[in-house]
Amino acid sequence: MTMGGTPDTEWPAALNVQTLLEEGWRPTPFRQFVLKMHSRCNLACDYCYMYEMADQGWRRQPRRMSRTTIDQVAARIAEHARHNDLPRVDVILHGGEPLLAGVEHIRYALQTIGSAARPDISVGFHVQTNGVLLDSSFLELFDEHDVYVSVSLDGDEKGHDRHRLRKNGEGSHQAVTLGLHRLTSAQRRLFSGLLCAIDLDNDPVTTYEALLAHRPPAMDFLLPHGNWEEAPPGLPSDGTPYADWLIAVFDRWYRAPARETRVRLFSEIIRLLLGRPSHSESIGVSPVAVAVVETDGSIEQVDTLKSAYEGAAHTSLHVRRDPFDAALMLPAIAARQIGRRALSAECRACPVHRVCGGGLYAHRYRSGTGFANPSVYCRDLFRLITHIRDAVARDVDDIKRRST
Repeated sequence: MTMGGTPDTEWPAALNVQTLLEEGWRPTPFRQFVLKMHSRCNLACDYCYMYEMADQGWRRQPRRMSRTTIDQVAARIAEHARHNDLPRVDVILHGGEPLLAGVEHIRYALQTIGSAARPDISVGFHVQTNGVLLDSSFLELFDEHDVYVSVSLDGDEKGHDRHRLRKNGEGSHQAVTLGLHRLTSAQRRLFSGLLCAIDLDNDPVTTYEALLAHRPPAMDFLLPHGNWEEAPPGLPSDGTPYADWLIAVFDRWYRAPARETRVRLFSEIIRLLLGRPSHSESIGVSPVAVAVVETDGSIEQVDTLKSAYEGAAHTSLHVRRDPFDAALMLPAIAARQIGRRALSAECRACPVHRVCGGGLYAHRYRSGTGFANPSVYCRDLFRLITHIRDAVARDVDDIKRRST
């Protein structure tokens, strides 16, 4: 880390959870559990926050979550849901590449978690995959257990293969699209959407339309991870290149004659502009209710924090000995649930702060002040949000005029 502070002195280390409780704050129970089924990957994407950025803790993790750890995770999830009267939770199988765990190992996880939750708790299962290993065996298993599948795809072949490479340097686009074809041909009902990492070198509309060709029910565009210590690629000291890229996609999406798909980032911004809460941790000030379990059973914060510094996502908790409720009392997790109070003074003074929410938490990091900063994408987010606000406002005014 650079000079100026350590994680022990930076925000939110000094946040007093007991004081929050005395003031009337109550934690929001975890409703989403991200399970790291496998800690390695069969691709070598050069922008990956897991393997290519600050935290290299994956090297110390077991390759696969053991059945004993799966048993403990299942019991802890059910315990947390029952203790907090949650009728439903969502479990996301993640990695690395989760499908490397194998069909039978994932079957064991699905059956064990489902059995622990029944009969009073409903579990929604999801998997986030690069798509390369999707085959009939996995698709039959996912059909049996209603596992919804999201695939990472960065646009057309040229754009995707610039970064999402195999370990031998070959592109992965053809293998991913083959997996997608298997999914959409055999089990389209399980296709939940596409995730695309933004690359400024890729044409935005070409990228959007390449994704749209797969007829996804939803897609999302992810800003490259970076912070005030390690700037994202192509982010200048002035200008808004990422907003410009996203605005081109927004205008193409928003002005289509009929709705073609849902774009999560845009939909969430519109929801927030209309006064509704966000369903995404990347925007807005709604409580983040996500816990991550590593392959060794460690309970961690959201894994995108691994882009900030070594150990940024770490807690001292483990499913073998600790309930998930214990994690809710940690300052680092409470800070993600106290809304506007967790924002920097600069953010609170901004007219769009309740929509922006300071941006993705990992993008706020600066040595010395920790996460008590605006997003490194502050200017881009402001420009994107105000552009969407103005577009929606014009349409609302048009509707009012036509109705009078």
